[in-house]
Amino acid sequence: MTTALTRRAALAAALFTATGLVQAQSAAPLKMVVPFGPGTTTDIVARQVGEGIAGALGAALVVENKAGAGGTIGSDLVAKAPGDGRTLLMGTVGTHAINATLVRKLPYDPLKDFVPIGLVGYTPTLLVVAANSPLKTLADLTAAALQPAGLTFASAGNGTSGHLAGELLGARLNGKVVHVPYSQGGQALTDVMGGQAQFMFYHPAAVLPHMKAGKLRALGASGAKRSAAAPDVPTLQEQGVPDFDLVAWFMVYAPASTPAADVAKLRDAMQRALASPAVAAKLTELGVEQRAIAAADLPAFGQAEIKRWAEAVKRSGAQVD
Repeated sequence: MTTALTRRAALAAALFTATGLVQAQSAAPLKMVVPFGPGTTTDIVARQVGEGIAGALGAALVVENKAGAGGTIGSDLVAKAPGDGRTLLMGTVGTHAINATLVRKLPYDPLKDFVPIGLVGYTPTLLVVAANSPLKTLADLTAAALQPAGLTFASAGNGTSGHLAGELLGARLNGKVVHVPYSQGGQALTDVMGGQAQFMFYHPAAVLPHMKAGKLRALGASGAKRSAAAPDVPTLQEQGVPDFDLVAWFMVYAPASTPAADVAKLRDAMQRALASPAVAAKLTELGVEQRAIAAADLPAFGQAEIKRWAEAVKRSGAQVD
Protein backbone atom coordinates (compact mmCIF):
# COMPACT_ATOMS: atom_id res chain seq x y z
CA MET A 1 0.00 0.00 0.00
CA THR A 2 2.88 2.30 0.82
CA THR A 3 4.37 1.61 -2.61
CA ALA A 4 1.07 2.47 -4.32
CA LEU A 5 0.80 5.72 -2.39
CA THR A 6 4.37 6.58 -3.29
CA ARG A 7 3.68 5.95 -6.98
CA ARG A 8 0.55 8.11 -6.87
CA ALA A 9 2.44 10.91 -5.16
CA ALA A 10 5.19 10.71 -7.76
CA LEU A 11 2.63 10.76 -10.60
CA ALA A 12 0.84 13.75 -9.07
CA ALA A 13 4.12 15.60 -8.69
CA ALA A 14 5.02 14.86 -12.30
CA LEU A 15 1.64 16.10 -13.54
CA PHE A 16 1.93 19.21 -11.40
CA THR A 17 5.39 19.91 -12.79
CA ALA A 18 4.24 19.38 -16.39
CA THR A 19 1.26 21.65 -15.86
CA GLY A 20 3.49 24.28 -14.37
CA LEU A 21 5.83 24.10 -17.36
CA VAL A 22 2.96 24.47 -19.81
CA GLN A 23 1.61 27.45 -17.87
CA ALA A 24 5.06 29.02 -17.73
CA GLN A 25 5.47 28.55 -21.47
CA SER A 26 2.06 30.04 -22.25
CA ALA A 27 2.86 32.98 -20.00
CA ALA A 28 6.27 33.66 -21.57
CA PRO A 29 6.93 37.41 -21.44
CA LEU A 30 6.42 39.64 -24.45
CA LYS A 31 9.56 41.60 -25.37
CA MET A 32 9.16 45.02 -26.93
CA VAL A 33 12.35 46.53 -28.31
CA VAL A 34 12.39 50.34 -28.44
CA PRO A 35 15.09 51.68 -30.80
CA PHE A 36 15.30 54.98 -28.88
CA GLY A 37 16.05 55.97 -25.31
CA PRO A 38 13.82 55.84 -22.22
CA GLY A 39 11.37 58.70 -21.88
CA THR A 40 11.17 59.43 -25.61
CA THR A 41 7.76 59.51 -27.28
CA THR A 42 8.54 56.20 -29.00
CA ASP A 43 9.36 54.68 -25.62
CA ILE A 44 6.15 55.96 -24.01
CA VAL A 45 4.01 54.76 -26.93
CA ALA A 46 5.75 51.38 -26.90
CA ARG A 47 5.12 50.86 -23.20
CA GLN A 48 1.45 51.81 -23.45
CA VAL A 49 0.70 49.69 -26.50
CA GLY A 50 3.01 46.90 -25.36
CA GLU A 51 1.23 46.61 -22.02
CA GLY A 52 -2.06 46.36 -23.86
CA ILE A 53 -0.81 43.64 -26.21
CA ALA A 54 0.83 41.68 -23.38
CA GLY A 55 -2.33 41.94 -21.28
CA ALA A 56 -4.45 40.61 -24.14
CA LEU A 57 -2.05 37.67 -24.43
CA GLY A 58 -1.95 37.06 -20.68
CA ALA A 59 1.78 37.75 -20.54
CA ALA A 60 4.17 40.13 -18.82
CA LEU A 61 5.88 42.88 -20.80
CA VAL A 62 9.65 43.38 -20.97
CA VAL A 63 10.82 46.61 -22.63
CA GLU A 64 14.37 46.84 -23.98
CA ASN A 65 15.68 50.27 -25.01
CA LYS A 66 18.34 49.85 -27.70
CA ALA A 67 19.05 53.42 -28.77
CA GLY A 68 21.55 54.68 -31.31
CA ALA A 69 22.21 55.37 -34.99
CA GLY A 70 18.78 56.86 -35.65
CA GLY A 71 16.99 53.72 -34.49
CA THR A 72 18.96 51.29 -36.65
CA ILE A 73 20.63 49.45 -33.75
CA GLY A 74 17.40 48.36 -32.08
CA SER A 75 15.68 47.70 -35.40
CA ASP A 76 18.52 45.50 -36.61
CA LEU A 77 18.38 43.55 -33.36
CA VAL A 78 14.77 42.58 -34.02
CA ALA A 79 15.39 41.97 -37.73
CA LYS A 80 17.90 39.27 -36.76
CA ALA A 81 15.94 37.90 -33.79
CA PRO A 82 14.16 34.52 -33.98
CA GLY A 83 10.50 34.69 -34.90
CA ASP A 84 9.24 33.35 -31.59
CA GLY A 85 5.98 35.28 -31.55
CA ARG A 86 7.15 37.09 -28.42
CA THR A 87 9.60 39.61 -29.87
CA LEU A 88 8.34 42.94 -31.18
CA LEU A 89 9.75 46.26 -32.33
CA MET A 90 8.16 49.67 -31.98
CA GLY A 91 9.19 50.94 -35.38
CA THR A 92 8.89 54.51 -36.56
CA VAL A 93 8.76 56.50 -39.76
CA GLY A 94 12.50 56.97 -39.29
CA THR A 95 13.46 53.33 -38.83
CA HIS A 96 11.20 51.98 -41.59
CA ALA A 97 10.74 54.72 -44.17
CA ILE A 98 13.34 57.47 -43.91
CA ASN A 99 16.36 55.27 -43.21
CA ALA A 100 15.68 53.20 -46.32
CA THR A 101 17.00 56.10 -48.41
CA LEU A 102 18.86 58.21 -45.89
CA VAL A 103 21.31 55.54 -44.66
CA ARG A 104 23.73 54.32 -47.30
CA LYS A 105 24.39 50.92 -45.69
CA LEU A 106 21.27 50.05 -43.76
CA PRO A 107 21.90 46.74 -41.93
CA TYR A 108 18.33 45.52 -42.44
CA ASP A 109 15.63 45.58 -45.11
CA PRO A 110 12.61 47.43 -43.70
CA LEU A 111 10.24 45.45 -45.93
CA LYS A 112 11.76 41.97 -46.14
CA ASP A 113 13.12 41.54 -42.61
CA PHE A 114 9.92 42.41 -40.74
CA VAL A 115 6.22 41.65 -40.72
CA PRO A 116 4.00 44.59 -39.72
CA ILE A 117 1.64 43.81 -36.86
CA GLY A 118 -0.28 47.08 -36.91
CA LEU A 119 -0.12 50.86 -37.18
CA VAL A 120 -0.42 52.64 -33.84
CA GLY A 121 -0.98 56.12 -35.27
CA TYR A 122 0.72 59.29 -36.42
CA THR A 123 1.62 62.74 -35.13
CA PRO A 124 2.95 65.98 -36.60
CA THR A 125 6.10 67.30 -34.94
CA LEU A 126 6.47 70.80 -33.51
CA LEU A 127 9.23 73.25 -34.42
CA VAL A 128 10.47 74.57 -31.08
CA VAL A 129 13.04 77.07 -29.84
CA ALA A 130 14.11 78.07 -26.33
CA ALA A 131 11.63 80.37 -24.62
CA ASN A 132 14.33 83.05 -24.27
CA SER A 133 15.48 82.70 -27.89
CA PRO A 134 15.53 85.87 -30.03
CA LEU A 135 13.68 83.80 -32.63
CA LYS A 136 10.14 84.78 -31.72
CA THR A 137 8.46 83.83 -34.99
CA LEU A 138 9.05 81.72 -38.08
CA ALA A 139 9.96 84.96 -39.90
CA ASP A 140 12.73 85.52 -37.34
CA LEU A 141 14.01 81.99 -37.88
CA THR A 142 13.92 82.45 -41.66
CA ALA A 143 15.92 85.67 -41.45
CA ALA A 144 18.53 84.03 -39.21
CA ALA A 145 18.85 81.02 -41.53
CA LEU A 146 19.62 83.39 -44.40
CA GLN A 147 22.58 84.91 -42.54
CA PRO A 148 26.10 83.56 -43.30
CA ALA A 149 26.35 81.92 -39.87
CA GLY A 150 23.03 80.13 -40.34
CA LEU A 151 21.40 78.10 -37.57
CA THR A 152 22.02 74.82 -35.76
CA PHE A 153 19.22 72.37 -35.12
CA ALA A 154 19.11 69.30 -32.90
CA SER A 155 17.45 65.93 -33.43
CA ALA A 156 17.09 62.59 -31.70
CA GLY A 157 19.56 61.12 -34.19
CA ASN A 158 20.43 60.72 -37.84
CA GLY A 159 17.51 59.42 -39.84
CA THR A 160 14.77 60.54 -37.46
CA SER A 161 11.80 62.54 -38.69
CA GLY A 162 13.14 65.52 -36.74
CA HIS A 163 16.42 65.34 -38.65
CA LEU A 164 14.74 65.23 -42.02
CA ALA A 165 12.23 67.95 -41.11
CA GLY A 166 15.08 70.28 -40.17
CA GLU A 167 16.97 69.57 -43.38
CA LEU A 168 13.86 70.07 -45.48
CA LEU A 169 13.03 73.33 -43.74
CA GLY A 170 16.50 74.64 -44.55
CA ALA A 171 16.01 73.66 -48.18
CA ARG A 172 12.57 75.26 -48.31
CA LEU A 173 13.90 78.51 -46.82
CA ASN A 174 17.03 78.46 -49.00
CA GLY A 175 18.93 79.03 -45.79
CA LYS A 176 21.84 77.46 -43.91
CA VAL A 177 21.00 74.96 -41.16
CA VAL A 178 23.54 72.65 -39.52
CA HIS A 179 22.36 69.36 -38.06
CA VAL A 180 23.49 68.31 -34.56
CA PRO A 181 22.42 64.69 -33.92
CA TYR A 182 21.95 63.28 -30.42
CA SER A 183 21.57 59.70 -29.28
CA GLN A 184 18.48 60.66 -27.27
CA GLY A 185 15.77 63.23 -27.87
CA GLY A 186 15.65 64.28 -24.24
CA GLN A 187 19.25 65.49 -24.28
CA ALA A 188 18.63 67.27 -27.58
CA LEU A 189 15.70 69.15 -26.05
CA THR A 190 17.81 70.06 -23.02
CA ASP A 191 20.45 71.59 -25.26
CA VAL A 192 17.85 73.51 -27.27
CA MET A 193 16.51 74.97 -24.02
CA GLY A 194 20.08 75.79 -23.00
CA GLY A 195 20.92 77.47 -26.30
CA GLN A 196 23.49 74.92 -27.51
CA ALA A 197 21.23 74.29 -30.53
CA GLN A 198 18.79 76.85 -31.88
CA PHE A 199 15.76 74.81 -32.88
CA MET A 200 14.37 71.31 -33.09
CA PHE A 201 11.44 69.37 -34.53
CA TYR A 202 10.02 66.95 -31.97
CA HIS A 203 6.85 65.17 -30.85
CA PRO A 204 4.19 67.18 -28.98
CA ALA A 205 4.22 64.78 -26.03
CA ALA A 206 7.85 65.59 -25.32
CA VAL A 207 7.77 69.35 -25.88
CA LEU A 208 4.37 70.37 -24.46
CA PRO A 209 5.39 70.00 -20.79
CA HIS A 210 8.39 72.28 -21.43
CA MET A 211 6.18 74.75 -23.29
CA LYS A 212 3.76 74.85 -20.35
CA ALA A 213 6.70 75.35 -18.01
CA GLY A 214 7.82 78.37 -20.04
CA LYS A 215 11.03 76.78 -21.30
CA LEU A 216 10.17 76.24 -24.97
CA ARG A 217 8.24 78.13 -27.65
CA ALA A 218 6.62 76.47 -30.69
CA LEU A 219 6.93 78.29 -34.02
CA GLY A 220 5.04 75.83 -36.19
CA ALA A 221 3.74 72.30 -36.81
CA SER A 222 5.11 70.00 -39.50
CA GLY A 223 1.91 68.45 -40.86
CA ALA A 224 -0.66 69.61 -43.37
CA LYS A 225 -3.08 69.90 -40.45
CA ARG A 226 -2.47 71.25 -36.98
CA SER A 227 -1.60 68.83 -34.23
CA ALA A 228 -4.61 67.75 -32.17
CA ALA A 229 -2.36 68.06 -29.11
CA ALA A 230 -1.37 71.66 -29.94
CA PRO A 231 -4.23 73.15 -31.99
CA ASP A 232 -3.08 76.73 -31.36
CA VAL A 233 0.23 76.17 -33.16
CA PRO A 234 -0.12 77.01 -36.89
CA THR A 235 1.40 74.70 -39.47
CA LEU A 236 4.44 75.74 -41.46
CA GLN A 237 2.33 75.60 -44.61
CA GLU A 238 -0.09 78.10 -43.07
CA GLN A 239 2.87 80.41 -42.54
CA GLY A 240 4.03 80.27 -46.14
CA VAL A 241 6.44 77.33 -46.25
CA PRO A 242 5.39 75.47 -49.42
CA ASP A 243 4.82 71.71 -49.67
CA PHE A 244 5.74 70.93 -46.06
CA ASP A 245 3.79 67.92 -44.78
CA LEU A 246 5.86 65.58 -42.65
CA VAL A 247 4.32 63.50 -39.88
CA ALA A 248 5.83 60.85 -37.64
CA TRP A 249 4.15 57.46 -37.27
CA PHE A 250 4.55 54.37 -35.11
CA MET A 251 4.19 50.76 -36.25
CA VAL A 252 4.60 47.51 -34.32
CA TYR A 253 6.73 44.94 -36.18
CA ALA A 254 7.84 41.35 -35.61
CA PRO A 255 10.74 39.46 -37.26
CA ALA A 256 9.82 38.24 -40.75
CA SER A 257 10.27 34.63 -39.61
CA THR A 258 7.39 34.86 -37.12
CA PRO A 259 4.82 32.12 -37.91
CA ALA A 260 1.56 33.29 -39.49
CA ALA A 261 -0.49 31.93 -36.59
CA ASP A 262 1.53 34.00 -34.12
CA VAL A 263 1.23 37.08 -36.33
CA ALA A 264 -2.55 36.66 -36.34
CA LYS A 265 -2.61 36.40 -32.53
CA LEU A 266 -0.42 39.46 -32.15
CA ARG A 267 -2.57 41.48 -34.52
CA ASP A 268 -5.72 40.52 -32.66
CA ALA A 269 -4.10 41.41 -29.34
CA MET A 270 -2.93 44.75 -30.71
CA GLN A 271 -6.38 45.66 -32.01
CA ARG A 272 -7.82 44.90 -28.58
CA ALA A 273 -5.13 47.04 -26.98
CA LEU A 274 -5.80 50.03 -29.26
CA ALA A 275 -9.53 49.74 -28.58
CA SER A 276 -8.91 49.93 -24.85
CA PRO A 277 -10.16 53.28 -23.45
CA ALA A 278 -7.05 53.59 -21.28
CA VAL A 279 -4.63 53.10 -24.19
CA ALA A 280 -6.68 55.30 -26.53
CA ALA A 281 -6.76 58.09 -23.95
CA LYS A 282 -3.00 57.90 -23.42
CA LEU A 283 -2.30 58.04 -27.16
CA THR A 284 -4.55 61.09 -27.47
CA GLU A 285 -2.67 62.71 -24.59
CA LEU A 286 0.59 62.04 -26.45
CA GLY A 287 -0.78 63.66 -29.61
CA VAL A 288 -0.87 60.35 -31.47
CA GLU A 289 -3.90 60.18 -33.74
CA GLN A 290 -5.03 56.65 -34.54
CA ARG A 291 -5.55 55.54 -38.12
CA ALA A 292 -7.02 52.15 -39.02
CA ILE A 293 -5.28 50.19 -41.77
CA ALA A 294 -6.30 46.64 -42.70
CA ALA A 295 -3.62 43.99 -42.19
CA ALA A 296 -3.60 43.20 -45.91
CA ASP A 297 -2.78 46.84 -46.68
CA LEU A 298 0.13 47.22 -44.26
CA PRO A 299 2.87 46.09 -46.71
CA ALA A 300 1.61 48.55 -49.33
CA PHE A 301 1.60 51.31 -46.71
CA GLY A 302 5.25 50.56 -45.96
CA GLN A 303 6.22 50.65 -49.62
CA ALA A 304 4.37 53.91 -50.22
CA GLU A 305 5.98 55.57 -47.19
CA ILE A 306 9.48 54.56 -48.31
CA LYS A 307 8.79 56.07 -51.73
CA ARG A 308 7.31 59.27 -50.28
CA TRP A 309 10.14 59.85 -47.85
CA ALA A 310 12.75 58.96 -50.46
CA GLU A 311 11.60 61.98 -52.42
CA ALA A 312 11.83 64.15 -49.26
CA VAL A 313 15.33 62.84 -48.46
CA LYS A 314 16.56 63.60 -51.97
CA ARG A 315 15.02 67.08 -51.95
CA SER A 316 16.65 67.86 -48.61
CA GLY A 317 20.05 66.60 -49.70
CA ALA A 318 20.52 64.71 -46.42
CA GLN A 319 22.64 61.54 -46.35
CA VAL A 320 24.08 59.35 -43.59
CA ASP A 321 27.02 56.96 -44.03
